[in-house]
Amino acid sequence: MERRHVNESGYIGRALLVVVAVLAGVLLGGAAPASAHAVLTGSDPRESSVLKTAPKQVTATFNESVSLAEDSLRVLDPDGRPVTAGDPAHVGGKRDTARVALTGGLKEGTYTVSWRVLSADSHAVSGAFVFSVGAPSQTRAEAAAESAVDSVVNVLYGIGRYVAYAGLALLIGLAVFVLVCWPGATSLRGVRRLFLAGWWALALSTVTLLLARGPYASGDGPAGVFDSRLLRSTAESRPGVALLVRLALLLLIALLLRRRDRSEWQADRRTAAGGGALALGLAGTWAVAEHASTGIQVPAAMVSSVLHLLAMAVWLGGLTALLVALVRAPADNPLPPAAVARFSRLALVSVAVLAATGVYQSWRGLGSWEAFTTPYGRTLALKVGAVTLMLAAASYSRNWTERLLHVPREKPVLVTVGGDESPPPDRTDQTGTAGPGSQEQRRGLRRSVLAEVVIGVVVLAVTTVLTGSQPGRADAETVAASRVPGRPDVNLTMVPFDTGASGRTGSGRVQITLQPGRVGRNVVEATAYGADGSLIAIPELRLTLTHSEQGVGPLDAGLADQSGYWGSDNLSLPIAGTWTMRATVRVSDIDQVTVEKTVNITP
Repeated sequence: MERRHVNESGYIGRALLVVVAVLAGVLLGGAAPASAHAVLTGSDPRESSVLKTAPKQVTATFNESVSLAEDSLRVLDPDGRPVTAGDPAHVGGKRDTARVALTGGLKEGTYTVSWRVLSADSHAVSGAFVFSVGAPSQTRAEAAAESAVDSVVNVLYGIGRYVAYAGLALLIGLAVFVLVCWPGATSLRGVRRLFLAGWWALALSTVTLLLARGPYASGDGPAGVFDSRLLRSTAESRPGVALLVRLALLLLIALLLRRRDRSEWQADRRTAAGGGALALGLAGTWAVAEHASTGIQVPAAMVSSVLHLLAMAVWLGGLTALLVALVRAPADNPLPPAAVARFSRLALVSVAVLAATGVYQSWRGLGSWEAFTTPYGRTLALKVGAVTLMLAAASYSRNWTERLLHVPREKPVLVTVGGDESPPPDRTDQTGTAGPGSQEQRRGLRRSVLAEVVIGVVVLAVTTVLTGSQPGRADAETVAASRVPGRPDVNLTMVPFDTGASGRTGSGRVQITLQPGRVGRNVVEATAYGADGSLIAIPELRLTLTHSEQGVGPLDAGLADQSGYWGSDNLSLPIAGTWTMRATVRVSDIDQVTVEKTVNITP
């Protein structure tokens, strides 16, 4: 019996280690650099714009407050040389803008703006766009955005976050199990070791996050963990303060444990109140530095985040304690069925809290059903599926618990051994519920609880990915803003023309933009380019739009020469659908041509 008990215990331990290792490899090996909540919504100069004269500065506007570093805005000339003068700064105290001055004497050609900032929810985000002076050039600097976080630093930071979640679950879950469900669990070496492992996991992961936060925020490589300047910067930031508070709370827990004997830890009011306050404080260090701290309904979101974390810790950590108690409890002090029933009720409450807070956080992060198609939405769907499987395993655990509670009690059977009467080994426990029926229920309960714990590890891994991903709401804002930063929506059409005249102005193309490209009033801008792709000045440009199916038009856009481009702000389009855009281009007194192209106008 003892040999089987040890073998089963070893099997469960090995199974858990394999699952954790595989999930950590998949999670951290395949994870992309963490996305962020901040979205670029505007820029001056605008994306892909062609300026007649060189700008003196570049400004980027975001949908929320951002933190800046020395290289948050970099501008490169067509040959890839930097042309910034000084460090970027916020404009007029506005935390959602960044501006950097440019050197004088910028030559004609295409310039690349590369940006990288820290959003309000502490994640790094990066991107790039281009603009041209005079005319677009054949050569330009690489326009692709650099990775927001160094790959090695990203893996290190991901490991720290994953281990921190696991440590929190063990620390809180085991403490609640001992105080609420079975105080006798303190006599089990496995429970004590797991509690200490949770404390050390949370402490070491917090130190790791503190060291890695500097290079994560600055974009430096792993050598930045030893940079004292970056460490000071981390200590002054909101995420850094949250991590330092977490360390202080862990030290307080260690001091309290040293002052109390194991037998003194009982579910009295003072212990429960102190433990609850420490648990709230630990969970709060996540809420103040993650997605809950920015966006809509911040107070409600932070309360929901804390409750979600605590419910997760009580359920997953308590399951681990229950599994250890089922496997490690000695025959003379088995896990009482009443303790299993108490945890079953506690788990049911935790699941209810997880469901309520999870629904709210999902709505807040997604914003619409369409957002399920975003990476955040797909990860959330994976988490929902994993939690559903965990609930299915939990239903089996509840069934085994009910059976264990209703096993008929057996009186101890005395046998005579050498003239002495003593109970037979492995036939009874202190509650009088021993026997083959009880052992069968316990084995079934062990299997179902093990399944819950294994799936819980999956849920923990997916949660780590989810909290490092850009919310679906932000993805929607990115799509809307990516068309032309600074404007909600722009319809851009390129119309080629050929007047038959010789020279670079005889043929080319007209770039026409309609803002917002929807029914109602639209702002029109048109720019002419010659055969060689350079910006050209033309003496006349007329633009009309006709909706043939509905018999509307032609409507004259009323373009006026704006010294470098043609523009109008009084074009009104009454209906949606496909419109025919006709442009009359005159390049000289006798050379002109009328060309057309269709454009789709949305409601």
